[in-house]
Amino acid sequence: MMGINWFKYSSPATFYPLAGKLIPLFYTLAALFCVAGLYVSFFVAPTDATQGEAYRIIFIHVPAAWMSMFIYLVMAFWAGIGLAFNTRLSSMMAQALAPTGAMLTFVALWTGALWGKPTWGTWWVWDARLTSELILLFLYIGYLSLTAAIDDPRRADKAGAILALVGVVNVPIIYFSVQWWNTLHQGASVSLTRAPSMAMTMLLGMLLMALAAWMYSIAAALSRVRLIILEREKHTTWVQEMLERKP
Repeated sequence: MMGINWFKYSSPATFYPLAGKLIPLFYTLAALFCVAGLYVSFFVAPTDATQGEAYRIIFIHVPAAWMSMFIYLVMAFWAGIGLAFNTRLSSMMAQALAPTGAMLTFVALWTGALWGKPTWGTWWVWDARLTSELILLFLYIGYLSLTAAIDDPRRADKAGAILALVGVVNVPIIYFSVQWWNTLHQGASVSLTRAPSMAMTMLLGMLLMALAAWMYSIAAALSRVRLIILEREKHTTWVQEMLERKP
């Protein structure tokens, strides 16, 4: 591992084939974690004493919510690196992550509404956690719309990076909203500083589903960044030579 020159993969030409090799691995891991997670979540984890079977939607809702915030931070990181150092691949990675982040944010909001109806008696409230998560979806949509509206990729990358970096302030607001305000949304069931407030089988199911969402996000981003690389580098010699070699 120490002998590998990782910096050579910062070039789109060298990263493109590496991404192609990694994609099947991450899709396979995502499928395996998903099958194991669904089995534990729906056939092993016990029925909740107060919420009944309706609580099982958290096995999709919570991992989607976690990943929606994590992907935004990673997207903003790569966008910031691209803005600061003018590295092409960094901005491409940011653009490749945004659609998956937006999809998982939508899943988190939608499954939250499905859980809220039987639990709270309403599909939606303007709760601090829900509202800040909705703002996260708007940030993803704004980033995608802004970068798509500017024809020059370099200008689009810079404009998108500024929006992504400004939007980072919303992520801690989402995470700490249940502590900072009196919200209807329940507090975190899993914390790094204290023991989980749920049965271990429930926690196992949630972590397996989170790993599945994580592996899927990596595979989807790598698949998408390869398409972005081909689109942006289509006039370069290496892309033309590669396309000529294909039957």
